[in-house]
Amino acid sequence: MDLDAFSAVHAPTWARLDELSRRSGLSGAEADELVRLYQEVATHLSTIRSVAPDPAVVSRLSDVLGRARSAIAGTHDPSWSDVVRFLTVVVPVAFYRVRWWTVAVTVVFCAIAVVAGVHVYGDTDAQAAMGTPAQLQQYADEEFANYYSNYPGQSFAAQVWTNNAWIAAQCVAFGITGILPVYVLIQNAVAVGSAGAVMALHDGLGVFFSLILPHGLMELTAIFVAGAAGLKIFWTIIDPGGRPRGRALAEEGRSLFVVAIGLVGVLGVSGLVEGFVTPSPLPWWLKIVIGALVLAAYWVYVLVLGRRAAADGETGDLRADQNVDQLPIAA
Repeated sequence: MDLDAFSAVHAPTWARLDELSRRSGLSGAEADELVRLYQEVATHLSTIRSVAPDPAVVSRLSDVLGRARSAIAGTHDPSWSDVVRFLTVVVPVAFYRVRWWTVAVTVVFCAIAVVAGVHVYGDTDAQAAMGTPAQLQQYADEEFANYYSNYPGQSFAAQVWTNNAWIAAQCVAFGITGILPVYVLIQNAVAVGSAGAVMALHDGLGVFFSLILPHGLMELTAIFVAGAAGLKIFWTIIDPGGRPRGRALAEEGRSLFVVAIGLVGVLGVSGLVEGFVTPSPLPWWLKIVIGALVLAAYWVYVLVLGRRAAADGETGDLRADQNVDQLPIAA
């Protein structure tokens, strides 16, 4: 097909549809014409996609058809059903699609933390780099525990929430570089392992786990999810899965943006645990049980709702039902 000739023949039709879609207060005859032209131009777009998928022409017609569709169907006012669907379908399936990446990141993170902890525990030079013996003693005896009780629960929870949500958003947003998620994960793994080593050196390993596990189980998992999402978008550049690389990045980017939004809520929950449960006078075992229940609730949410949504063909892409930007690909 000669695309230039095809465009020249049908350009008046496309222009007329664009004109009607931008006009308000259509008469009955004009409304009928709008619907008829919409169907006709949609056929043109389908033909072009199949035979001569020129990006500029496809983009132009997609825009025209999008406006026409809005003019015909009217705007959609968000409702509670949209919120419910987002929370029970879109978010869990977005988490579900990065579950194995999350598991892999978790394993690597824990391995690095253990290696760092063993290194600091057995290397006096590494200990000296962290501070004098008196400073490390003070850290183990006072500073580590005081960190969780120096501020009121509400302000501490809010501070932790915003800080971790910002870190998670950066991991997702800059994951395309393949560098920032790795840097953030390694930095945090080394910090956790080193802190554990200092506590162990001063017989405080029990205090370490009793204070870090209640909130850390969910908080660190959220960081793992963020790192996994960032690395997945980076991997999409390497392996777009048979899709044009630009389209693959757009689709995965929208889905992983949902992950970033969902993590705001997840980190909000872990922030509440860190602000009110970790420094509380509850028995240490009960605090850890609460943290484990929060983590279990997350995985039930992901594996039950996420698997169900994935089986229904959901991807977490907020624009999955608007396929106007998709080009045909070879099987």
